[in-house]
Amino acid sequence: MRLKPLKKQLILSVIAVIFSILTGFSQVKDYKISVQWQPVQNNFEGKNQSLSVLTIINASEHDLPPHGWSLYFNYGADIPKPDSRGLTMSFINGDLYKIEPNAASDGISAGAKINFQMIKTGSTDNVTQSPQGFYIVFDDAPNKAVPVKCIYPEPSPEFINSLPASKTWMDPAFVYSKNRDIQDIPASKLPLIFPSPSEMKVTNGEFRITQSTAISADPLFTKEANYLADELAKVLTAKPAISKQGGIVLKRDSKLALEEYELQVTDKGVQISASSPTGAFYAIQSLKSLIPPLSWKTKQASVTVQSVEVKDQPRFGYRSFMLDVARNFQTKEQILKILDLMSLYKLNVFHFHFSEDEGWRVEIQSLPELTQVGSVRGHTQDNKNNIQPSFASGGVPNQLPGSGFLSRKEFIEVLKYATARHIQVIPEIESPGHARAAIKAMENRYAKLMKAGKAAEASRYRLIDPQDKSKYRSVQGWEDNVMDVALPSVYNFVEKVTDDLILMYKEAGAPLKTIHYGGDEVPAGVWEKSPAYEKLKRSNPAIKNTDDLWYYYFGRLNEMAKKRGLFISGWEEAGMRKTMLDGKPTYIANPDFGNQHFQLHVWNNVIGWGAEDLAYKLANGGYKVVLSPVSNQYFDLAYNSSYFEPGLKWGGFVDIDKPFYFLPFDFLKNIKEDGQGRPIKNLDQTKMIRLTDYGKSNIVGLQGLLWSENNVTSERLEYMMLPKLLGLAERAWAKEPEWAMGEVSALNGLYYTNAWTTFVNIVGKRELPRLNYYHGGYTYRIPDIGLKADNGKVHANIQLPGLDIRYTVDGSDPVAGSTIYTGPVSEKGKLRFAAFDAADRRGKIMEIVNK
Repeated sequence: MRLKPLKKQLILSVIAVIFSILTGFSQVKDYKISVQWQPVQNNFEGKNQSLSVLTIINASEHDLPPHGWSLYFNYGADIPKPDSRGLTMSFINGDLYKIEPNAASDGISAGAKINFQMIKTGSTDNVTQSPQGFYIVFDDAPNKAVPVKCIYPEPSPEFINSLPASKTWMDPAFVYSKNRDIQDIPASKLPLIFPSPSEMKVTNGEFRITQSTAISADPLFTKEANYLADELAKVLTAKPAISKQGGIVLKRDSKLALEEYELQVTDKGVQISASSPTGAFYAIQSLKSLIPPLSWKTKQASVTVQSVEVKDQPRFGYRSFMLDVARNFQTKEQILKILDLMSLYKLNVFHFHFSEDEGWRVEIQSLPELTQVGSVRGHTQDNKNNIQPSFASGGVPNQLPGSGFLSRKEFIEVLKYATARHIQVIPEIESPGHARAAIKAMENRYAKLMKAGKAAEASRYRLIDPQDKSKYRSVQGWEDNVMDVALPSVYNFVEKVTDDLILMYKEAGAPLKTIHYGGDEVPAGVWEKSPAYEKLKRSNPAIKNTDDLWYYYFGRLNEMAKKRGLFISGWEEAGMRKTMLDGKPTYIANPDFGNQHFQLHVWNNVIGWGAEDLAYKLANGGYKVVLSPVSNQYFDLAYNSSYFEPGLKWGGFVDIDKPFYFLPFDFLKNIKEDGQGRPIKNLDQTKMIRLTDYGKSNIVGLQGLLWSENNVTSERLEYMMLPKLLGLAERAWAKEPEWAMGEVSALNGLYYTNAWTTFVNIVGKRELPRLNYYHGGYTYRIPDIGLKADNGKVHANIQLPGLDIRYTVDGSDPVAGSTIYTGPVSEKGKLRFAAFDAADRRGKIMEIVNK
């Protein structure tokens, strides 16, 4: 049978297309592409820019062609020079870039590699600033992302030595000097309860708790008694019984304040007194603190606790930890583990940052697209069915930690778990900025309903107007992440999500007093060309410019929240008004909301930026303030300036000492470093606002915050959180320390040194050994070793006494069986030191040459 020419041509074309597709997929599978990235030089060409080299390696058996592919990756950088070696680097959105061949490309031969020079604005200072999340996409299979491994060889000694950090934390001698005032205190001499109680007296005797030690409780404390039995079952061979009489008694005392408790341990038993279940719960945490730290390693027949008399209550009623699970997701199990940690240290607020540009992490059943689209990161050409990769999540969708969410059932479980531990969960609906995941999800909903012919329903929860031609770019690089607050549908959306959250809290039996509605970092240029804004301006005389939309938005949210019995929480911008001072724009506390019980989480106090006193301005202006300062309590900031220390550095560095020495009512008095981590003696406060007595009454508490751009594993999350969280716990619970009272003086400095020494000994000898095994164990950061060579001997010290310091003298890496440091070492040559915890985990290796 002969085919007609036209039909034959059609069939051949179809075959060619099919062959092309199959070939394309074959190429995608067969290519073996990897990359290597290495920083080369800061201050490149004498400018504020840095040079690095990305080596693209083709280990395949066939050539990578001169066209038809793109290499994607995340890089938090501004790239002014995008061309090199026949390749062009281009910005997409957020932190996503791609490299693709240009007209000068001749491909990469099989077995060959090419070096692509990357020049970015600013310096490269640590490992966190490296590009990550590489994947390649071929034009023949435009929806398929192929992961590309990246190798990060250690930078050259010349590059390391050029860093300012090489003169500070890169130098073991500097670490030694930082630790020199820390004395070793015997474990038997340390306070037994942490955080520090208001009053504690150690008395003679001990009480032995066994599986036969029954627990009796006032009916008000039934849940707490059962909780205590469950906790003791984790260290004892069997769970103690609940009975009418027992060796541990939970007694009601109506004279005590809400969170106050009394704890008495004698050789006859344990008595806990409280007026509320909350107070009884905190007494239980103190009883657990008395249990020997290593008791959680294995179950035993009994544990012995010291006899004490304790009277205790917290300094602040609001003791919070904020966790961001939007930028990188954490599972329900990890969240429950964090709640256990918080409860141990008497923190009582979990600020749950579940929505962001890069992800929406809680199922809202009435708007399923929020998680169907907004919780999934992966390669996309249009962001219609999932959102683009961010923060090293790669191009493959539905992979942790870039993708993931809590189902409605899981979120309710989290709420119940927190409530049982007397922790209130404050959810955050980021708005109107930081809302890209929600925006893209609602665009997906809009398209589906429009296709179904349901135009009115399609527009009901839409968050943007496609006719809005406003141009902007957020601090994080997004060009499409802000809700159009002139649209009525935005308020439909916020109300719907709020109502769904309220229903979940009711089902969980969890308290809900406030919802955090975000409010930070809306960039300039937003709404300027919005048709909805122009329409609203014509009908509402109070709106004269786009700044007024800000007050309009939070005013409407305030009305909505009040109707539901809630008050507004937000970042500081929610309580600020733009005005003019000497012809320049400036911000003041907005009088519109000053007495509306707005609760502001004030973070912006970067030392040297000019807003160091912002929290005090807002508190003096009538706003309830949760102190959340980047200077002392941003746990995502690197511990120090070492190139090898992970974490961000834009706001300085935060180690365990920063939250510990934070003075809530006069923190400027005790500033020790600027926003770049450089020591400062006296901060000029002549133009700064001091906290008034009225303002002091508006400081509701403290918050530590862990943003999650770099928390790509649960281990990294715990590393960044611990032991910093312990400094926060002490400062939020314990009474004002002696060293903080009065004017700055040598005596106060001595008081501080003594308090700091006691604190770090408690952390190293009691709390970290406990956390090695408590509820499965936590991968806290082990500090660097300080080293000093003096008169032919090497001296070593550590920030947290109690950890083992081990060393080698043959240049090998220290291991768990290496020699323990007990005093100055006289051996010559290359000595290597590292700290080890009770579970034999090792910290960073520090090296010194003893001549």
